[in-house]
Amino acid sequence: MIDFQTETIIPISEAPKFIPGRPHVATVIRWFGRGVRGVRLESALCGGRRVTSREAINRFFAATTAAANGNPAQAGTPAQRLANYSAADAELRAAGW
Repeated sequence: MIDFQTETIIPISEAPKFIPGRPHVATVIRWFGRGVRGVRLESALCGGRRVTSREAINRFFAATTAAANGNPAQAGTPAQRLANYSAADAELRAAGW
């Protein structure tokens, strides 16, 4: 989920500027519509315009790469993942790492 407080929001029409190879905007629209390998680009409606974020694009590439490599995509919101990371860090510190 896109966090409007902390992420860099960009209109879908400008998203290709931030993607290597500068795909056509129709490609980006397919990414949030149909998705790739079961992964969809996160987007939201803001004042009638479809937007995404630079961070959502990074998460999309990470998830599609993981799917292509046969690894399950990360689940949960960014806040849930951060909580999971913090819990894992605390567990490692308790174990002496």
